[in-house]
Amino acid sequence: MAILQVEHISKAFGSHSVLSDVSFRLDAGQALAILGSNGAGKTTLLRIINRILEPDSGQVLFDGHPLVQPDLDRIGYLPEERGLYRRMRAGEQVCYLARLKGMSKTDAVAAARQWFDRLGAAEWWNRPVARLSKGMQQKVQFIAAVVHTPRLLILDEPFSGFDADNADMLRREILSLKAAGTAVLLSTHNLQAASDLCDNTLQL
Repeated sequence: MAILQVEHISKAFGSHSVLSDVSFRLDAGQALAILGSNGAGKTTLLRIINRILEPDSGQVLFDGHPLVQPDLDRIGYLPEERGLYRRMRAGEQVCYLARLKGMSKTDAVAAARQWFDRLGAAEWWNRPVARLSKGMQQKVQFIAAVVHTPRLLILDEPFSGFDADNADMLRREILSLKAAGTAVLLSTHNLQAASDLCDNTLQL
């Protein structure tokens, strides 16, 4: 059974059609790249899957049933725009977001520290987000997306702000998550990354 099924999704803003009859499925351990020019509807589609927006028609299924709010606890989402509270400390921020996904405080701290160590970010644990570089903020945001071990990971331009070394690190982590059974939905302008990471592509 597919973890994610998108069935005949359409969305318009006023008279402007953004998505028209979009359908695909994504199984455990698979990655799908969503490709398209700016304004093609990539971010709109990801927001519909995250229930930030409602489609005009069609439906999203998660584990075979219509996606409902509790399913979001099993989804990780890294948006293209920064979604971090700038005055919070990096570790505190990740733990707060993990708690919102249903993790206990103890589990959230343990998992977050493990990820900070894994990505070479331990020294930034107590640093306010506002004092982090763009690349380090992106690392923190990635950790927040994966700390609760989601079944579905949605990444919107995840390589933004990364130098070559950190981009390679992120590719390795995504491949590791795939190997562990995580389904990955990726929107990117980086065609090489899409080719390296993804089993299929969807052109919008």
